[in-house]
Amino acid sequence: MIKLGVNIDHVATLRQARKTFEPDPITAASLAVLGGADIITVHLREDRRHIQDRDVRLLRETVCTKLNLEMSTAPEIVDIALKTKPEQITLVPEKRQEITTEGGLDIVTQKKTIMHVVKRFQDAGILVSLFIDAEEDQIEAARDVGAQFIELHTGNYANAKDVTDRNTMIEKLQNGVKIANKLGVRANAGHGLTYQNVGLLVESLDIEELHIGHSIVSRAVFTGIQKAVSEMKELIYRHSLQKPQIIN
Repeated sequence: MIKLGVNIDHVATLRQARKTFEPDPITAASLAVLGGADIITVHLREDRRHIQDRDVRLLRETVCTKLNLEMSTAPEIVDIALKTKPEQITLVPEKRQEITTEGGLDIVTQKKTIMHVVKRFQDAGILVSLFIDAEEDQIEAARDVGAQFIELHTGNYANAKDVTDRNTMIEKLQNGVKIANKLGVRANAGHGLTYQNVGLLVESLDIEELHIGHSIVSRAVFTGIQKAVSEMKELIYRHSLQKPQIIN
């Protein structure tokens, strides 16, 4: 079954709105794991708008599942990640003015820089994933720089206006997974996924991990973190059973 990575950034967003000590993302991570989260994901942004250095340090000490740290290639953030040693880092594009990540990382135009960063993490025994759009040249570039994983950007699928647009996006993501498999790169997916749109994606894609944050945290405001995570986990399980079985 596809593993669920729960992004708890927006628990920290709520805390930072008042610059106080609650709600604590460390507590949220623990409850998410109790709810079934296989992975805890956080994004340490350069502007520290939500997750703080202290959070990353404490999560490394307390998370008993896989810790996935989203980040840019900024030297300061790279140094923090190397010191913290999460199981996995995911390189993402980052703009100061954006509300959330707007698209995939452009590896093709930054190959030299990204290759250098990837090598530093791999030398430290840390898995590397690259958050990219499902474009053949970007997937090939991910292979070329040595990343073990890609995380396909599902924002366009999540924002599809109608069935035709949605199906087009699904086909593009399916093709991206096929290219990755052919090149020996492991595929994950995430961004903009909700309780309403995750089912079709699970049934359509042969991927290892789904990373979901905002929708789970939004539901948790009303139901609690543990229940919100367990509901998403159950959805993924149910739709995994609907996926056609591949016979080798």
